Amino acid sequence: MTINVYVIDTSALIDMGKNTPMDVYVSLWEQMSVLVRSKRLVAPMEVLRELEVKDDEVHEWAKKNKKMFVDITSGQIEAVREIMDRFPSLVDDDKKYSADPWIIALAIDMKRQITFEERNVIVVTNERLKGKKVKIPYVCEHFGIPYKNLIEMLRSEGWKF
Repeated sequence: MTINVYVIDTSALIDMGKNTPMDVYVSLWEQMSVLVRSKRLVAPMEVLRELEVKDDEVHEWAKKNKKMFVDITSGQIEAVREIMDRFPSLVDDDKKYSADPWIIALAIDMKRQITFEERNVIVVTNERLKGKKVKIPYVCEHFGIPYKNLIEMLRSEGWKF
C-alpha cells in the first residue's frame, strides 16, 4: 500500500490558522498532529523560523509538534543548489527567511531516498500557478514533485469535519 507523505509550506499552515481556528476546528488540528506523529506531515526547519515571526497559535501548535521539522541533510543542500541555480527568483531578497527552496528540496531528497514502504511525497502549498512570478508549484512541476493545496490534502486523506 502506498502512503502519502506531505511536505507542508508555511502559507498552508498560516491559511489553516486563519480559516480554521484551533478553538473551533479542534479535530482537524488533532488529525494534523496525528499525521506529524506518524511522520506523514513534515517541513524543513525554515518553516518553523517563518512561523516564529508571527508567534501566534499556529506557531504554538508547530512548537508542540516539533517532530515534524526535519534537520537539513546533504541531499537537501544539494537540491537547494539545483533549485536556486535554475530558479534564483524563487527567493525574495527582502525576506529574512525563505522556506520555499527548502520545502521543495526536502521533497526532492525524500523522493530520492530508498525506503521499505512505497510512498508519494507531496508538497502542500496554498501558492498557485499564475502570472510570471516563480512560485513553489512551478518549481515542483519542473522537478516532478506533485503538489496540492491544503483542501486537496484534506480530501485525499478522506477527512470530513
